[in-house]
Amino acid sequence: MIETLDGIFETVNYKNSTNLKLYDNVQYEDYPMHWHPALEIIMPVNNGYYMQFSNSSVELRERDICIICPGCIHGISAPKTGRRIIFQPNTTYLRYMKEVEVLIAILSPYAVITPEEYPDIHESLANMLLEIREEYLKGNSYSEVDIYSKFLKMLVLIGNNYTVPNNKDNDISSMSRENYASKLLEICDYINAHCTEDLKLDEVANKSGFSKFYFERLFKQFTGVSFYRYVNQKRIARAQELLIEPGNSVTDVALSCGFMSISSFIRMFKLQKGCTPTEFKNMYWSTEQKTMIR
Repeated sequence: MIETLDGIFETVNYKNSTNLKLYDNVQYEDYPMHWHPALEIIMPVNNGYYMQFSNSSVELRERDICIICPGCIHGISAPKTGRRIIFQPNTTYLRYMKEVEVLIAILSPYAVITPEEYPDIHESLANMLLEIREEYLKGNSYSEVDIYSKFLKMLVLIGNNYTVPNNKDNDISSMSRENYASKLLEICDYINAHCTEDLKLDEVANKSGFSKFYFERLFKQFTGVSFYRYVNQKRIARAQELLIEPGNSVTDVALSCGFMSISSFIRMFKLQKGCTPTEFKNMYWSTEQKTMIR
């Protein structure tokens, strides 16, 4: 269930003295389109689950795993009967590790792990989620540490095996992962740090040591999006953070995040988030005011 939802913003109410929330969910309840700053992992245990995103939809079967990245707008339709794990770990303090930050960017806005697509890791990931559920419900000493250790192991498995959809037969698949992952992670880390600047494909390609055209192809195969779309994703993520800070106008945020015009910022924000920056800002502050009144 969603405990606190105003507009499309969900406040994740973590378990007392932790940064974790888990639902062992059996409710016949549909969730409207919404977003939250927490990463979310959903796995149906009995019966399926239907996920709706801004520009697509996914029908999850039993033990299919859906990873929803922070800020992704999504809705959920439940069957009349069923059971599923809904796990929301706070990843804010993990993203100082560049691999975690880049992996979330690669998975964004969401990813689905099925036994057919990932036979080598799916069973392990599903079992880890079941173990996380049991540990969460027991609430033993150091359970949060245990759960985060399992969650990090899940990220390692996904990071070492995830292939962007429609890019399974490409240059990267024929290369040793160690030969390209470190370099491309380094480049993604550089983009994350400098996304609000006027980044040029030629200049970043030069930093990678690859030719412009080879880098462009490798980068898209690695992240699933083009270089400039990746940059814009990071800019919009940064804009999302600035918009909820008091006193920041949409114009100020647009310029601070590297957009040359307000119109291009609004267009890109709506494309990625399904609403305009002003609508996003108003919904957030409406939520905050209602929370304060309570």
